[in-house]
Amino acid sequence: MKILFTKNIDRSVLSKSLGEHISADCVEVIKTNSIKVKPFDLKDHSLIFTSTNGVISFFQNHFKPNEDFTSKNFNKIYCVGEKTKKELRKNGFGTFKVLKNAETLSKFIIENCQHEKFLHFCGNLAISVLDNALPFQNIKYKKITVYNTEEINPLISEKYHAAAFFSPSGVRSFANQNSFDGMTLFSIGKTTSNELKKFTSQKIFTSEENTLISLLDLIKKEVKNSL
Repeated sequence: MKILFTKNIDRSVLSKSLGEHISADCVEVIKTNSIKVKPFDLKDHSLIFTSTNGVISFFQNHFKPNEDFTSKNFNKIYCVGEKTKKELRKNGFGTFKVLKNAETLSKFIIENCQHEKFLHFCGNLAISVLDNALPFQNIKYKKITVYNTEEINPLISEKYHAAAFFSPSGVRSFANQNSFDGMTLFSIGKTTSNELKKFTSQKIFTSEENTLISLLDLIKKEVKNSL
């Protein structure tokens, strides 16, 4: 099987995980750039991060969360995905709650955090799950854009048996000049799968966790089943 990954992934990781029956190419379909934001007092807001880029750009702009539980201006940190959690830890901060996707985070906040005020540090193309849900539950929520995502829209002439997608913006970028027809489609999570469903009625294989390891395990399993 010849598979296209729509982001750059270490070749050694791919070859080790996928084995000899799968050949892989990587093509970037989006690019991200941090933008300058003047840091401000986070006061007693809870903070939301839904991507590693959001964490990286947050700290590049010299924001400083307050993790002192005894302080009235303490900042709880909520995040989506283990990679985002690891990026926060790299910068010396823990997380109050880690959820697997934006939908489960939204549900958790609505059910448990009615009296908190939220700042979501994200990109310009961040999914609208949270801002479509939280304000309608009278929860104070605001997006702070700290990086830009650009959809590159590459034309890919090579033919592949399968393609793997990692974000809704990546799906849109690919769809702009390419067809999903005739390919087995893999997605790193529910949110990305939902975006794929806007462009195709084909079956979409979705990883259980929003991690590269979970996605590669799924691909390996499906390829083995097809042999």
